[in-house]
Amino acid sequence: MAEPKRNPSSTDPSSKDPGNTTPDSPKTDKIIEQSIVEEMKASYLDYSMSVIVSRALPDVRDGLKPSQRRILVVLNDLGLTPNARYRKSAKIAGDTTGNYHPHGESIVYPTMVKLAQDFNMRYRLVDGQGNFGSIDGDPPAQMRYTEARMTKVTQAMLEDLNKGTVTYTPNYDGTKLEPTVLPSAFPNLICNGADGIAVGMATKIPPHNLGEVVDALVSMVDRGNTWKGTALYNTLRKQREEKEVIPQTLTETPEDLLESYISRSDPDKETRLEEIRAQLSVSDKTGTEEKPDQEGPVTLYPQFESDISFQDLMTFIPGPDFPTAAAIYDQKEILNAYSTGRGRILCRAKASIEENRQGKYQIIVTEIPYQVNKAHLIEKIAELVKNKRIEGISDLRDESNREGIRVVIDIKKGAQPKTVLNKLYKYTEMQKAFNANMIALVNGQPRMLNLKQILEHFLSHRITVVTRRFEFEISQAKYRAHILEGLKIALDHLDEVIKTIRESKNEDDARTNLITKFELTEVQAQAILDLQLRRLAALERQKIEDEYKAILARIDELELLLSSPDNILATVKADLITLKESFGDERKTKVYKGKVSDIAEEDLVAAETTFITLSNSGYIKRMPPSTYKVQNRGGKGIVGATTKEDDFIAHAAACNTHDKIVFFTNKGRAFETRAFEIPEFGRTAKGIPIVNLVQMEQDELVTALLTRNKEGFSADTALDIDGDEGAKAKPAVTYKYLFMATKFGTVKKTELSEFDAIRSSGLISIKLDAGDELKWVKPTTGGNQVMLVSKLGRSIKFDERSVRPTGRNTRGVRGIAFKKDDDEIISMDIVRNDNDVLLTISENGCGKKTALSKYPLQGRAGQGVFTFRVTEKTGNLVVAIITDTQPKEIVLISRGGNVIRQNTEQIPTLTRQTSGVRLMKMHKGDSVAALAVME
Repeated sequence: MAEPKRNPSSTDPSSKDPGNTTPDSPKTDKIIEQSIVEEMKASYLDYSMSVIVSRALPDVRDGLKPSQRRILVVLNDLGLTPNARYRKSAKIAGDTTGNYHPHGESIVYPTMVKLAQDFNMRYRLVDGQGNFGSIDGDPPAQMRYTEARMTKVTQAMLEDLNKGTVTYTPNYDGTKLEPTVLPSAFPNLICNGADGIAVGMATKIPPHNLGEVVDALVSMVDRGNTWKGTALYNTLRKQREEKEVIPQTLTETPEDLLESYISRSDPDKETRLEEIRAQLSVSDKTGTEEKPDQEGPVTLYPQFESDISFQDLMTFIPGPDFPTAAAIYDQKEILNAYSTGRGRILCRAKASIEENRQGKYQIIVTEIPYQVNKAHLIEKIAELVKNKRIEGISDLRDESNREGIRVVIDIKKGAQPKTVLNKLYKYTEMQKAFNANMIALVNGQPRMLNLKQILEHFLSHRITVVTRRFEFEISQAKYRAHILEGLKIALDHLDEVIKTIRESKNEDDARTNLITKFELTEVQAQAILDLQLRRLAALERQKIEDEYKAILARIDELELLLSSPDNILATVKADLITLKESFGDERKTKVYKGKVSDIAEEDLVAAETTFITLSNSGYIKRMPPSTYKVQNRGGKGIVGATTKEDDFIAHAAACNTHDKIVFFTNKGRAFETRAFEIPEFGRTAKGIPIVNLVQMEQDELVTALLTRNKEGFSADTALDIDGDEGAKAKPAVTYKYLFMATKFGTVKKTELSEFDAIRSSGLISIKLDAGDELKWVKPTTGGNQVMLVSKLGRSIKFDERSVRPTGRNTRGVRGIAFKKDDDEIISMDIVRNDNDVLLTISENGCGKKTALSKYPLQGRAGQGVFTFRVTEKTGNLVVAIITDTQPKEIVLISRGGNVIRQNTEQIPTLTRQTSGVRLMKMHKGDSVAALAVME
């Protein structure tokens, strides 16, 4: 931050004489003004890039973070091959920290532990002995107790490390060199995946099956390289070799790849390096900058690019292959992740429903999603059971052992195992999404990569490694051939060579004389001087000849391989095939092409019969039908609901828990909810206000209630409750209209399609006159007969075709003309068969059945005929429904909340003008409120 300026004053000597300064005054010419904002930006960017490159993100070539790579390098330094004895983890962690990774053993050891865990790594890179933790989250033993060595796969990653195939850099204290990347014949990044959180970015790459990845890579190689650039490696190598008198061997630990193409004795080495760099294009394989006079980019080694499509890749790699197996879904989402580098891959535990010896069902979980802690999963299930989020579980056990995972969930008798399993998928990590975010370092820069790019980068890396391996081997072979040529000259002139050496004063003089007399190089002359006498025997001489021929043949072979990138690719392909033969295994994770069926709310609720009651003031609840036992006619019933004062049960319906419940209000509006969304209460509970479920107004009351399943609206509330798979709505009839009736006798019908999408705020179903209310709604076929019944015992039966269909927001037409002004409609029902009966029940519990054949078909808007003799003893009619003659049970509910369940066989069939018999004995002040029929 800039220093604040001083205000000159008359007392300050410096204000009068600029040259007058005291020893304590600041030297303003040495102060650099810098904005703290810019300084913070620059410092934070440096820090974030350091974290990204040096710690958190893997390199696209070997798929390793620096800490992981350094652990494997230490295993190699210590000679801990798969066949070597184990060494203490403390030794490995100590050497890693001391030599390469200065962040402490508390960082190194957990990293090494993860590399040894078979539930974290698809292909383990460390072979651990001892306690290395568990899938339950148990911590590993202290590093002084555990031991480790490398696995065979790790050997494949370190192979050719000592052949100058990769560059090296000084370690943190400059005492050693460490590789910047491993040669890695094993495609570690895509096979083992990666996890890392950097500053401002993170990576999450899923693991895959090695056999499938190799098949995809081989297919890409077989298609050929579509890269159009130029590689300079062969030209540069030959230029170097032309200038060499003595063949140059290559260093095992180069700090720059260009070192291989500049003679170490070249006085203009730096100039030559700059010339080569000037020829190369700027390329990071994600964007190539070509020079104007070039056709395609110029690189040191061939890069690999393929025209293979992502769909073709997925024929070999259908999806990730997690070490914990389980199953993944939705090929489209997997394709999206592979093509963009980002995607949501849904993973599900493997669970089966089995029946034990006691005949009870169990859910057996044998595979869980990747990176799920099994102990935490079990704790979560137990917590959900305790909090009653999941019901139907009686016991929970973890029977896992060294053979694999086995979690046993016992199901209660009567509960539906599939419903419980769906809830487990819904509420626990038995179903978990793997959010792929495939970011890796490309030339030291973080890049979002798709699957194809990752594979291309790996093949480009392998081309570089194989090329440099061949260059290293050919340089060694030519150097050896050069020595053997000198030895052959010595053997061909053996006597003269011996004489020359004997006549020389010392070794240096002998070397000089040999070089001068036989035109040898210094290296050849030294080899002759080092030649042992036993090599002068005939057989030993022949060995030198044979070795020379073999070396020349190997040089020709290597020259042929290096002459064409296609030959290099063929070697890369052969190495991949060998890798698959050595380490390939069967896929663990099962891939389903389709989407996992979304767990809808109904999947979490058993499909079973339920009984719904709604009070006049709007309290609703759901109960199992078994709540009520069948009683004889005339009983008092049991308490079915506790209602508040002056409230009573107004509506009741038997339906399936998966059905939709459509409510019609007195204001002519329609609302909808699912049956299972209505809370289940005990027999005596009053329920909850319906406004918790639908958006009704304060003075709005539900006056009609219909059930609707997948097949459409149900004509009545009767359901078959004896089926093995729960309740099934009836009848199997195709309905076209909803027929409505109001309190004052107005009727209308509207097509069902008008109610297909009922908004949460409701739909207008009928336009009402002042003071009128919508009371009844029934589905019809278009050719039904409609029956209206009034509270004073009048009824009318007419053909619905006399009422033309109209839209939702319309008034209806007159259905019945009342004989008395105080009369009103108490029931509307649909006539399905003249053999059916009309069941009528009065306020005081008197009821009867009357054959529909006794009711004449009349014209709409007539006064109707008698259907029930209303007296002071019976009270006005309150319930009238049409039902068939088959025996069935009815549930009769009083305003006081008493409920009685009885058989219709006990109700007599009487004529129209009678009053019926006592069906339910009323308490003083109580009266019948509603009725539901169950078959």
